[in-house]
Amino acid sequence: MAPATSSLFAETSTDMSRADATKRISVKTLVESPGLTSIPTNYSYSTNPNESAGSNPNEDTFPVIDFSLLTSDDPHKRSKTIQDLDRACQDWGFFMVVNHGVSESLMKEVLEGCQEFFNLPVEEKMEYAGRDIWQPIRFGTGVDVKVEKFFFWRDFLKVIVHPQFHFPNKPKGFSEVAREYCKRTREVTTELLRGISKGLGLEECYIEKKTDFDAGFQLFAVNLYPPCPQPELAIGIPAHTDHSLLTLLIENEIGGLQIQHNGEWFNVNPIPNSFLVNTGDHLEILSNGRYKSVSHRAVVNNTATRISIAVPHGPSLETAVGPAPELVDGESGRPAIYMPMKFKDYLERLLEGRPCNLDHVRVPVA
Repeated sequence: MAPATSSLFAETSTDMSRADATKRISVKTLVESPGLTSIPTNYSYSTNPNESAGSNPNEDTFPVIDFSLLTSDDPHKRSKTIQDLDRACQDWGFFMVVNHGVSESLMKEVLEGCQEFFNLPVEEKMEYAGRDIWQPIRFGTGVDVKVEKFFFWRDFLKVIVHPQFHFPNKPKGFSEVAREYCKRTREVTTELLRGISKGLGLEECYIEKKTDFDAGFQLFAVNLYPPCPQPELAIGIPAHTDHSLLTLLIENEIGGLQIQHNGEWFNVNPIPNSFLVNTGDHLEILSNGRYKSVSHRAVVNNTATRISIAVPHGPSLETAVGPAPELVDGESGRPAIYMPMKFKDYLERLLEGRPCNLDHVRVPVA
């Protein structure tokens, strides 16, 4: 594994208004520099001509799943919610979960802990700087320029929290709050996967068993998006899909998440105290394409700092996930469209600075 390196955050020009910084520093440090009126050129993001701006959907546009009905003892309520969940995964690959049982106070505490972490002195955060994706605790900014030609307008903290729990020891109490939060999100995800299994016509624990979910890979990924003087020229995170089965996300009431649906981008305005859930690559693979790994992105603004916490839940690293055999039938026109690949191998493409997406496991069409 590559050692942590502080060269990731080299000093840049003291005259930030010149916007000619050529070395990477944390975006928070950049924003706090005096005289910043424009972004350094290496943060400039060129949008695709076919890439539209986000629009505000109608209030009832996004699917909403009532978790209390999904776990209800009433078979009719549960069955109806499973149908709604199946439809949301097919049509959107995204939904909001309400009445999930995770307390509002815990969600608020973990967001506050993230803010306190990013407010630590640079030297203390630098203890976790590094580029190795297997580094259990990793603080950084943007992405490796081997993958992208520009820097993202965000700082991040990424922590592997399952099957072994790791976490920074500062700020005080943050680790304990995060441990409880990760435990609770894992419980919610388990119930969602059980409902999804039933929606696919499989036994309730099918996905858990086939992905070795008890030993599954869980990441705690926090993104800090400081105010940007030229938000129209920068991007928090460009369009991408997640590698996981499901990702649960919360934010600090500052918008920025956009979801792509039928080629159109929509701004996401969460229901208070809800989880934003999106389907990932490995749920698309397991469902043999019935569910789509949804493309999403994070845009920035010039007025307020946005914090989001994404918790992707994936298979165990040693599990090779392919289409469920029950969902494959070559004779009836449902051949397998994906090849199995070990989840660890799927992720390790990132270590090599190579793109990692569904195209690499898609069965070639003859």
